[in-house]
Amino acid sequence: MRKIVNCKQSNCSQKTNALRIISTALAILLSISPTDFAGAQTEAPPSEESAGESDEQKPPERIDIQPLAEDEEIGSRLKKILVATEWFVDPQVRVEEGVVFLTGEAKSPEHKEWATKLSGNTQDVVAVANRMKVTKPSTWDFTPAWQEIDNLRRNSIQTLPVLLVALVVLLLFWFATKFVAALSRRIAARRTSNSLLREVVAKAVSIPVLLLGIYLALRVSGLTRLAATVLGGTGLLGIVLGIAFRDIAENFLASILLSIQRPFRTGDLIIVEGRKGFVQSVTTRGTTIMTLDGNHVQIPNSTIYKSVIENITANPNQRQTFVVGVDYEDSLEDVQATILSVLKEHPTVLAKPEPLVLVDELAASTVNLRIYFWLDISKHDGLKVRSSLIRLVKKALVDGGFTLPDEAREVIFPKGIPIRMLEERETENRDRKVSPSTDERDQPERTTTQSEGSLTSEAEEIEQQAKNSRLPESGENLLAD
Repeated sequence: MRKIVNCKQSNCSQKTNALRIISTALAILLSISPTDFAGAQTEAPPSEESAGESDEQKPPERIDIQPLAEDEEIGSRLKKILVATEWFVDPQVRVEEGVVFLTGEAKSPEHKEWATKLSGNTQDVVAVANRMKVTKPSTWDFTPAWQEIDNLRRNSIQTLPVLLVALVVLLLFWFATKFVAALSRRIAARRTSNSLLREVVAKAVSIPVLLLGIYLALRVSGLTRLAATVLGGTGLLGIVLGIAFRDIAENFLASILLSIQRPFRTGDLIIVEGRKGFVQSVTTRGTTIMTLDGNHVQIPNSTIYKSVIENITANPNQRQTFVVGVDYEDSLEDVQATILSVLKEHPTVLAKPEPLVLVDELAASTVNLRIYFWLDISKHDGLKVRSSLIRLVKKALVDGGFTLPDEAREVIFPKGIPIRMLEERETENRDRKVSPSTDERDQPERTTTQSEGSLTSEAEEIEQQAKNSRLPESGENLLAD
């Protein structure tokens, strides 16, 4: 309870002196500074900088004025504190019988509450009546924005050294990544000559080094949570990208396997998925072939790797076949000998493996023989050689007196069969005045004709066509040595 002292000025001063003496004695006995009893121990008001940094600063638990504080002293002390904070506009403090009346304007509700608590914790204050109004900020008040910009400026200046150190760490690891990648390529070059495989090894070794540098740079700059997110999200990011770009990753892995295993080379004639053509290039996405018609065809590497690949050029020797039908009355042994002699005399047919003439089928009106022969497709074209052999075999059989009948047919004459006398046919021949000509069988048959062209392989011509054409896809050829 506040003590109300009603005395004359002389008596009050004497009592005050007596109290000071008693407090001094008690302080000596209790080893307590006399100023703790007689001095005005007041919690220091928040400074200008601290007031701007935190609006939630708690008021002191107690403000002592004097052992017996007067109303005027309490009001004067509180007003000085409120003015010093600069949180209030024209603060007024009036104290009557220990009750503090606060008027004026507070800049925020928190400041108003702070003034109430401050007054309540003051010595000899019985109650507080806070009648302050909270100032409503103007719509066009840009003070918070300027304060925020100033805070950003200060924070930027404070964090600038940290960012410089983080940048130095990142640059060091960047150069370390380059060095590790170059070293990995050099080591991998001793193991393999495949350029794609060397790049894959270099990236597999250098990327973790770069990620470690990014992590340390973020930790140095104070972004620990972001650094953990980068490391933790790397695996998740890999899964998401793997699902989204599954086909691209599958083709890329297939290109690595194709470049390592090399089931074919550039210029090989292959058949994949019913597509026949000469291999032009293999990139990280697909394989480009040029068909015998001169068209570019791109096949995804994943399809190439999972499909059956028929490499025609891998073995230059290729076997070709065709069928010939002769009459039932002809000697099959003589027919075989005649055909075999044609095969052995042909310049493109290989002696080893030796050609074969086998009886294949007893058809309706013919005995069919199947002829097998081998040729070097790297030098000669199979279709052209086959055409030449069929023509030469037919000529040899006709010259040998063998019959090449066609399939039996049923002919219906609805008006009967017309009969003509042999004399009439001879007369017609005389009327035609057919001039005598040399028997065709006496003329030697050429190995190739103008219609068949050269029997050489078309690989060189296709290669020339490929050089003159534009590749449908750019990129390094993984099959290049």
